[in-house]
Amino acid sequence: MAKIAFIGLGNMGGPMAGNLVKAGHDVTVFDLSSAAVEHAVSEGAVAADSAKAAAADKDCVITMLPAGQHVESVYLGEGGLLACLSQQTLVIDSSTIAPETARKVAEAATERGITFLDAPVSGGVGGAKAGTLSFICGGDDAAFERAKPILEGMGKNIFHAGAHGAGQVAKICNNMLLAILMSGTCEALALGVKNGLDPAVLSEIMKQSSGGNWALNVYNPWPGVMENVPASREYEGGFLVNLMNKDLGLAFDNAIKNQAAIPMGSLARNLFSLHAVKGNGTLDFSSIQRLFLESEH
Repeated sequence: MAKIAFIGLGNMGGPMAGNLVKAGHDVTVFDLSSAAVEHAVSEGAVAADSAKAAAADKDCVITMLPAGQHVESVYLGEGGLLACLSQQTLVIDSSTIAPETARKVAEAATERGITFLDAPVSGGVGGAKAGTLSFICGGDDAAFERAKPILEGMGKNIFHAGAHGAGQVAKICNNMLLAILMSGTCEALALGVKNGLDPAVLSEIMKQSSGGNWALNVYNPWPGVMENVPASREYEGGFLVNLMNKDLGLAFDNAIKNQAAIPMGSLARNLFSLHAVKGNGTLDFSSIQRLFLESEH
């Protein structure tokens, strides 16, 4: 078993760190939220008072942070981790950030002889809690093979997408598609209900028909249709609208740089941005269902 530092204990990171403890690893945690740290300690982790202290003398450092600027700050900023980690340390960043940022950190790590892997995740908070996440990894073969036994303590599907940054490219493609699917699912459900259909009946019909998709099948956005999803708890918990907006922005920026056409992705970005400015940024992204119901009120 490995000695692991886990930095970033949000809705995703907290359960991920907990699963590493359950897998038998020695886990030291750090987060700016004392409540998040206390919860991790209650599950068997050890608390540190700084990221640097958490990472000291560890086999592996894992970060799960909100955005690229946080990743750069932790690794490359004044007193950043790369300046103090030993060359034996494996660094895994599971944040969703721009591929360019992942490559920048990877290059700095390589210059210091430190092994780095970008490994963003898919599967949502439910997957994080259940230990069934998909990890989408970018880095060399040796780094991937070294990280895989650790990642298997938190996930079910471990993919090697390619070189540094490839994990981030695949992740932003996935999340752009997810946003499109969620928007379309909400639109279809709202249309059906406008015509008098029961949303639960309509959902079951579409699930068993060609309209079936992840957003509909396992994360239904209509309140009360599916248990144990954010839609049935006032859209609390889960993957925040603000984070989906960030990821759609990453996809948009990447499309511009690569001269790729993303008309549906751009529309999804506009819809989620509109939803966020209406005060819904801290709700789960499935709350965009409300955007299609405003005409009823």
